[in-house]
Amino acid sequence: MAKNTKELRENSVDELATQRRELKEEALNLRVQKESGQLENPARLRELRREVARIETLLSEKRHAAAQSE
Repeated sequence: MAKNTKELRENSVDELATQRRELKEEALNLRVQKESGQLENPARLRELRREVARIETLLSEKRHAAAQSE
């Protein structure tokens, strides 16, 4: 499910925001599983955090570029 940055750059701001929300929801579910001792793949939490950070960086870049063009 992890996308590389090049693929993420092609998405619109709305698509990135939607992906970020979905990833944060998945991370929340995994944290609940971790607390209850049912988490099967602990590395997935790290992957999610990094992917959310990538998306937030791209969102910031796109917003900054939009502000510069005005």
